[in-house]
Amino acid sequence: MSLYDIAVKTLGFPTIELFVKAGSDGESIGNCPFSQRLFMILWLKGVIFNVTTVDLKRKPADLQDLAPGTNPPFVTFNGEVKVDVNKIEEFLEEKLTPPRYPRLAPKHAEANTAGIDVFAKFSAYIKNPRKDTNDALEKALLKSLRRLDDFLRTPLPDEIDADASGDLPESSRSFLDGSELTLADCNLLPKLHILKVVAKKYRGFEIPAEMTGLWRYLNSAYQREEFTNTCPAEREIQFAYLDVAKRIK
Repeated sequence: MSLYDIAVKTLGFPTIELFVKAGSDGESIGNCPFSQRLFMILWLKGVIFNVTTVDLKRKPADLQDLAPGTNPPFVTFNGEVKVDVNKIEEFLEEKLTPPRYPRLAPKHAEANTAGIDVFAKFSAYIKNPRKDTNDALEKALLKSLRRLDDFLRTPLPDEIDADASGDLPESSRSFLDGSELTLADCNLLPKLHILKVVAKKYRGFEIPAEMTGLWRYLNSAYQREEFTNTCPAEREIQFAYLDVAKRIK
């Protein structure tokens, strides 16, 4: 009997299977920030689950029967198919609750909207082939990244000493909501990592070193197995954008 079977039968864990997009080899984890988002959530919940990579070019018939017309990511929970990433996130937060499983919703509402437009600005920048609009799109991306950096450098209310006088100290927190990863990070970090890898590869663009809050955030993520072990290889990310990233003309 496998560890998964023991956990389900003996310890009373729910039966959970996560289906994610496969990489170019049809087996490894592919480039998909939504797949990684759910992968991170389940890992952080501390639940035992299976992961199946789905090759979209050769989608097995049994998977087409399981979730007809649906591409990964999706989840089966005690045999019930769950689709739509936002609804799956809500479902898991509702079903996997304390004291057995940690609550992952941020304590500070502003953490949910931090960096909300970064990926859209990146997508517009990387898909643009026109030289005359490239600078404006790059500036728009930098402006969005700067707002996120400002948020990460501004202390949260529980970081501020009410009795202290003078200027507020810069935040030293690791993640959007504090010292621990939350649902907000599961949403934003996979997208930020794609931005960093793809923009450097196809535009020679790097997140400015002076954005110290943003770099602290990324480097904190790279120290956490919940992020690094759910991340696709950089070559998969680059391959996924091979035809998406437009050459400037």
